[in-house]
Amino acid sequence: MDETKIPTRDDIPEADKWDLSQLFTSADKWSEDFAWIQSTYPRLTNWKGRVGESAATLAELLEFDKTLDLKIERVYHYASLELAEDSSNPDYLARMGELQNLLTKIGETASFITPEIQAIEDGKFAQYLDDPALKEWRISLHKIRRMKPHVLSEKEERLLALGSAALDGYDDAFSQLTDVDMKFGVLIDDKGEERPLSQSSLSSFLVKRDHELRKRAFHQFYAEFQDHQFTLAAALSYSVKADVFRARARNYLSALEASLFKDDIPSAVYDGLIAAVTQNLAPLFRYYDLRRRVLGLSELHHYDTYVPLVAEIETNVSFDEAITDVLDSLTPLGKEYVETLGAGLRGRWCDRYESKGKRSGAFSSGSYGAPPYILMNYKRDVFSDIFTLAHEAGHSMHTWFAQRAQRYQDADYPIFLAEVASTFNEELLTHYLLERTTDPKMRAYIINRQIDDIRGTLFRQTMFAEFEKIIHAIEESGAALTLDVFKSEYRRLLEAYFGPGVVLDPELDLEGLRIPHFYHAFYVYKYATGVSAAIALAERVLTGVPGAVEAYLDFLKSGGSKFPLETLQTAGVDMRTSAPVESTLRLFDRRVTELEGLL
Repeated sequence: MDETKIPTRDDIPEADKWDLSQLFTSADKWSEDFAWIQSTYPRLTNWKGRVGESAATLAELLEFDKTLDLKIERVYHYASLELAEDSSNPDYLARMGELQNLLTKIGETASFITPEIQAIEDGKFAQYLDDPALKEWRISLHKIRRMKPHVLSEKEERLLALGSAALDGYDDAFSQLTDVDMKFGVLIDDKGEERPLSQSSLSSFLVKRDHELRKRAFHQFYAEFQDHQFTLAAALSYSVKADVFRARARNYLSALEASLFKDDIPSAVYDGLIAAVTQNLAPLFRYYDLRRRVLGLSELHHYDTYVPLVAEIETNVSFDEAITDVLDSLTPLGKEYVETLGAGLRGRWCDRYESKGKRSGAFSSGSYGAPPYILMNYKRDVFSDIFTLAHEAGHSMHTWFAQRAQRYQDADYPIFLAEVASTFNEELLTHYLLERTTDPKMRAYIINRQIDDIRGTLFRQTMFAEFEKIIHAIEESGAALTLDVFKSEYRRLLEAYFGPGVVLDPELDLEGLRIPHFYHAFYVYKYATGVSAAIALAERVLTGVPGAVEAYLDFLKSGGSKFPLETLQTAGVDMRTSAPVESTLRLFDRRVTELEGLL
C-alpha cells in the first residue's frame, strides 16, 4: 500500500474492516427493515388518548414501542457505521438522510406518549407500578415520571420533535467541513518521505522527535482551520443556541442543569471537578517545565507536549500485537471478559485503519443484540493508540455485559458510567506494562504515557468542561457568541491551564472550534470524572480488595438500571465527594516526581 497517500476503502483488506453483515447482510435487507418501520410506526396512534386507561394498556404500548425501537436502533446503527466508514459516500449519506427524516416523523407521531404518562394521576400511577403487567418497565417508568417538570404538552412536544433535525444541522455541517471538505496537504516526514496531513495523522507528527516537523505540522494544520474559522464559529454558536433553546423550552434553569438532570448529577459534581483541578495545577506546570528541560528546548510550545520524553524508545506495534497486550493486561477481570473481547477483536468487531473519508478518532458503538463495534484509526507508530484500543474495548465490553444482564429498556448505560469502564481498562494496561519491564527507560516511557493520559483526561477535559460552561453562560446572558468571543475565552483558559512556562501560539485559540465534543455539550467532564472513578476502582482490583472484581463486573452488568452515582457507590467509589478527583491529582504528582528521578 502506498503510504504517501490516505488509502481508499477498497485498499483496506476485508479482515481489517468491521463486519456489518451481523447487522444486515446487504443494503437491501436494511431497506426491508426501513420499509417495515415506515409502515408500522403509524400504529402508535392506536394508543393516543388511551395511554393511562389501564396498566395493561400502558404495557401493550410500551411493548409495541420496544419492538419498533429495536428495529430503529439496528437500522440507525448500520447507517451510522456506514457513514463513519466514508462520510463522502452518496449512498450512505442518502440512507442517513432518509432515516433522519423518518425519525422526525416517528418522533412527531410518538410525541403524545410521554405527556400522557406524565398526566396519569399520582395515586393511579403508583397502582400501575405495582401491577404485574408493568413489572419489567418499573425502572424506565420511574425515569420517565421523574422528568415530569420538564415534559411539555403534546403540541409542544410535537413541535420540538419536528424541529429536532433542523436544530442539529450544525453538527452535520461541522462533520462535513472537517472530515471531507478541509484539506491539510502533505508533509515531508522525519524519514524524508511525503505523507498526508489529516485530522487523524496529526497525532503521528506530534509524537515525532523532530521539533521542526512538529512545528510545521501544527502550523500547516491550523492554517486550514484559520481559513474556515468564521464558518466554524457560526456552527459552534448555533450548537450552543440549540442547547440553550432546548433547556429553556423544557423549563430548566440552564443548559448545564438540563444536561445533568437526566443522570441525577448535582451541579456540585461538575463545579467541584473544576474547583479541585484548578486548585491543583502546580504539578502540571512542574511537568511542563520537566518536559522543556528533557527535550532541550529554550521554550515549550503546545506542539511539544505530546512527543514521548524518552528519545531512545521508538515504538512500532502492529494491531495484532496491541490486541495481545490489551488482553493480557485485562486478565484480572477473568476468563469470560478476556475470551469474549479477544474473539471480538480478532474477529471483525473493529474497523482498524484510516481510509479516505473515514471519520477521525475512535469510538465504540453498539445496538441491542448486535456486536459492540469499534472504530479505530490505528497507527503502529503512535503508542497512545494501544491505550485507545483498550479504552474503546472497555466501552464495548460494558455494552456486552449490560445487554446480557439487562432487558432492552434497562441496558443502555449513561455516558457518565461509560467513561469509567473505558478508562479503567487503560489503568490496567498501564499497570501491566509497568509490571513487565525492568528497563528504566521503558519504565520512564510508560510513566510518561500515564502522566500524559491523566493530563489529557483530567486536566485537559476539565479545561474543556469549563469552556463549555462559560460559552453557554454567555449565550444565556444574552451576549453574542462571536469568533472573537470564542477565541478570547479559550485563550484565557489556555493561559490558566498551561501556565507561564508554555508558549501559546495564536493559532491555538482556534482549538476551541475544532473539538467535536463541543458540538455535543457537557460530555467532556465525564472523561475527567471517569478517570478519577476508574483509578479508584482499578486500585481496588489490582490490590486484591475482596470482592472488588465481582463488584466491578456487576457495575458493567448494571447498565442503566440505576442512576450513575448510585451505581458507582455500589461498586466502591463515591463521586459525590472530591476524594476520587483529589486522589487522581495526587497520583499525577507522584508520577511526575518519579519521572523526574528516572530522567
